[in-house]
Amino acid sequence: MQELSGFSVPKGFRGGNGIKVQLWWAVQATLFAWSPQVLYRWRAFLLRLFGARIGKGVVIRPSVKITYPWKLTLGDYAWVGDDAVLYTLGDISIGANSVVSQKCYLCTGSHDYMSQHFDITATPVVIGEKCWLATDVFVSPGVTIGDGTVVGARSSVYKSLPANAVCRGNPAVKIRDRA
Repeated sequence: MQELSGFSVPKGFRGGNGIKVQLWWAVQATLFAWSPQVLYRWRAFLLRLFGARIGKGVVIRPSVKITYPWKLTLGDYAWVGDDAVLYTLGDISIGANSVVSQKCYLCTGSHDYMSQHFDITATPVVIGEKCWLATDVFVSPGVTIGDGTVVGARSSVYKSLPANAVCRGNPAVKIRDRA
């Protein structure tokens, strides 16, 4: 059982100092979130300002939540839909021409439930090129989704998925090849 009084975030875990983190959260809650839907370049500018690697033609909605943008890479023409959460305790990479639809949750962080102090962990998530994560897909830490793969709505992805597949379910499994 965990004893939370001994929990601490490891030095350097956030990838930025406390001021940078708080400044991002303030910018995200105001300048990012309040921007009109069509100001994709503005939001890309703000993300780049905080260290995100953002390709050209990226579409990212103002209601998207990003924990630490300096741990985010979005390829050219990638889309991130309304109310998606990119929980970037670890790196998240979304390939070119990929779509992360509304309400998806890409999670790179967890806790070691066997450790006395509930140690925090972070493992990257990689979404390949030309993928589509439909509405409300959950992707767990350490998962890679291969290029060209489609993940059906409300699926939960706990293990890496192959390229050029159509997958769905909880847990998500390959249903067929993507034609």
